[in-house]
Amino acid sequence: MVARANRAAVPDEGMARAAALDAAVVPIDWSVLPEDAVRDAVDAPSGRLARVTMGPADGPRVVLVPGMTGSKEDFTLMMPLFAAAGFRVESFDLAGQFESAGAGPENLDPPQRRYTRELFVDDLLAVLATGAVPAHVLGYSFAGTVAAVAASLHPELFASLTLLSAPPLTGRALRGFKVMGPFSYVVPARWIGPLFIAALRHNVHRAPRERAVFVTARFELTRASSVADIMALMQRTPEVSRGLRAAGIPILVVTGTGDVWRTSAHRAFAERLGARVLVLPTGHSPCETAPHQLTEAMRELMRG
Repeated sequence: MVARANRAAVPDEGMARAAALDAAVVPIDWSVLPEDAVRDAVDAPSGRLARVTMGPADGPRVVLVPGMTGSKEDFTLMMPLFAAAGFRVESFDLAGQFESAGAGPENLDPPQRRYTRELFVDDLLAVLATGAVPAHVLGYSFAGTVAAVAASLHPELFASLTLLSAPPLTGRALRGFKVMGPFSYVVPARWIGPLFIAALRHNVHRAPRERAVFVTARFELTRASSVADIMALMQRTPEVSRGLRAAGIPILVVTGTGDVWRTSAHRAFAERLGARVLVLPTGHSPCETAPHQLTEAMRELMRG
């Protein structure tokens, strides 16, 4: 069972079975979407956002939001699991990222110069407005902050909220990075963006070859300016605990033991939110490395 607040997650039969399935996951071509996936696009305030959807049209809705330098393909292993269980699951590329690279602040009314938190929140609200609500929403990494802010403002749109590897600190969230935290005080955040892209291009995080090839290919489209602006936004991470507690939405905080932020910071974050917490023996991307366990934990949250 996924434990609440600051207590360790205790695997039940379902989670144990999910862990065994995760251990058997084989390499895939991340550029290929699941067979039954349907592509479309959402007209959002910042522009057209590329989206993919699976599952029965009348199923409970699940919206999976990727993070900085990510894309909808990050949930390729999770979406068929939700669809097979009867859910209507979808994901989309954030503005400036991969196939939503054309979406940006210049498209707003009036036009702006930077990607702002409000831009991403308004885009998410536009996506939610295209289907049934309330929906079960997952926000991955930076998108966790975006989803949390949106849920604080419009809790009626959220049936549950999962924060996957989301920034667990307020203010200068990059200070909590295990490796580059100290540098975040002296290096401007927008300068860190290009360094981050270079690190991913050179696969310093040692992702499997198939994954590294796809991650590198995405940068042919992803705007460097969007990455730099998001880095700057993470240095101004808002406090969301009061709004989310008042909203009364079921919340799950998920992290890996090898995440960029320390497990203790995620546990403290969950406690502030009054949320359940799940710690998995993986890195920053459980949606790739532990998709069955993450999906099972979300379904348990949905069951209340």
